Amino acid sequence: METKKYSSYAQIELELEILKVERELNLKRIVLNVQKTKESLLPINLIGGFVRNYKSFLSTYSGTILNIAIPIFIKWILKRKRGN
Repeated sequence: METKKYSSYAQIELELEILKVERELNLKRIVLNVQKTKESLLPINLIGGFVRNYKSFLSTYSGTILNIAIPIFIKWILKRKRGN
């Protein structure tokens, strides 16, 4: 890191003020991230995330699942009707 050279106290004060604001901003970002993490770990949000992922999986593979499941279901019904 390069050493900065200042020609006046006003420049030093300005740099300190900028660093102070940046520090406060970073602290607020940390607090916000902690709050978001807490919210995402709530049971209702965990279940909601699981349901969203499940729906996404089903919507992606629904055609394949139906093409496999329907013939199996029809065979099962036919076997039940025959009494086997």
